[in-house]
Amino acid sequence: MPTLVFKFPAGRYHATPWGHHVNEGLVEWPPCPWRLLRALIATGYSTLGWSDVPPVARSLIESLASVTPSYVAPRVALAHSRHYMPLGKLDKGREKTTLVFDAWARVPDGAELAITWGVQLAVEEVALLRQLAGNMSYLGRSESWVEGRVLGDNESLPSGETIVVDDGRPSGRRDEDVLLLAAVSAGSYAAWRDDATAQLATTFAPAPGKKPTKALLEKRKKAEAEYPADLVACLQCDNGALQASGWSQPPGTRRVLYRRPTSLMQVAPAVRPARSHMGEDVEAVLLALSTLTGNKHALPHVHRTVAQADLLHKALVSALGRGESVVSGNEIVGRDAARKPLEGHQHLHILPLDLDDDQHLDHVLLWAPGGLGERAMGAIREVRKTWAKKLPDLRVAFAGSGSLESFRPLNPVLESIVGNASLVWESLTPFVPPRFLKPHGKNSLEGQVQAELASRGLPLATKIEMIERDLTLARGYRHFVRERSNPRGPARDTWFALRIELEQPIGTPLTLGHASHFGLGLFRAASAPTPRDA
Repeated sequence: MPTLVFKFPAGRYHATPWGHHVNEGLVEWPPCPWRLLRALIATGYSTLGWSDVPPVARSLIESLASVTPSYVAPRVALAHSRHYMPLGKLDKGREKTTLVFDAWARVPDGAELAITWGVQLAVEEVALLRQLAGNMSYLGRSESWVEGRVLGDNESLPSGETIVVDDGRPSGRRDEDVLLLAAVSAGSYAAWRDDATAQLATTFAPAPGKKPTKALLEKRKKAEAEYPADLVACLQCDNGALQASGWSQPPGTRRVLYRRPTSLMQVAPAVRPARSHMGEDVEAVLLALSTLTGNKHALPHVHRTVAQADLLHKALVSALGRGESVVSGNEIVGRDAARKPLEGHQHLHILPLDLDDDQHLDHVLLWAPGGLGERAMGAIREVRKTWAKKLPDLRVAFAGSGSLESFRPLNPVLESIVGNASLVWESLTPFVPPRFLKPHGKNSLEGQVQAELASRGLPLATKIEMIERDLTLARGYRHFVRERSNPRGPARDTWFALRIELEQPIGTPLTLGHASHFGLGLFRAASAPTPRDA
């Protein structure tokens, strides 16, 4: 008995059951027998160079269609995304869109799906089945990548849940019934087609005593053409053409009642995870920014780092209080239960980033050295956009959470910010002194930098130098917004681009000075110090 085995390298399976709309969010799991037979034929055309179904393939398909297969399927998780698809029309100056649901089954890594047909095949049919299975690239939608093979004679079935035709006998487990579309046998279809076309002779019969007119014969011929010549022809019919012709179900098919475990397709409850699987607070979160139109050049310029961080902070505080004022008791607010500012800079840093180097902010790294707890993570996950008067709304999407170490390999910019135990750091955004500058002493530029390092418990600097002025101007540092929306700005509106060499290397983000929790004074790791003229 032949058994096909499929792996899903992308970990997902997209397929909508026949008779259902994609926006119903239903996933056909396991794949119905009708879909499997059509996929085998399609593979022959696309990879084996068929111009028509050869006799061996026709015999193979008809043999598989003569029985209903059984399945061994892994448990999957249901998931979906929502897309606003453009319609190509304008409404009051904006492009009209429609909401589309894209549902899929998330298949565990390494899991395999097995389909067994209880029929004996000829040697040449088995060889062709192996060839078709090995060349099949997807099953269902094109996103559902598969790696197929025929199970060897000495191989055992993969682990999973058994799914068989419902025979009315108890199975000893909690089951549910599911209708899957299957093919009828070739002989059954031929008999059904003969009966159907014979009825057309009566439907298009001429009046008694008269010969059929040419127009009447053309109508009868056109009606007969709606019935495919044989079962293999049915399997090659286009679904859109069948629906346009009024078929509520493809010709040559039948609905088969299968019994599957209720736990086979799991839908995860809505959760607001706040802690890692080890039970510890989350160290960092990465958010992605996008515009309503998807235009990347409409994203905020890097000069608006502080302004964008401030908008996101307001959205987080709003989500934290669910519409009520929040002034204390959380790492997002930065105050303790007595409303006193938290010390040691252990609370949230909002660091807008340009990860694709196009001078537009596209991501935000949320980093809290003291960790983000359950309440803070719940607020972060609830934020969907930032809003400001006279500015377009920005969408905010949760991209991932975890340790800083887990973000380092994702992007060169992230790697340079996290540092990887770096000794030398240079400005990525301008450093703004938190106090009035004096020529000497603790309020000098060097004194304020050293005080900032000490307040964060970091190694002191052995060398602090300004990066040359021309390079700084080229970066456009003078255009950076340096004040938040509240009236408390920097002590003096001045800025510097610095290169700092520390006593010991560090492997965490380095942010110093005024608005350092909002993206200013952010440094990136440098390979080695390079002396520059001040």
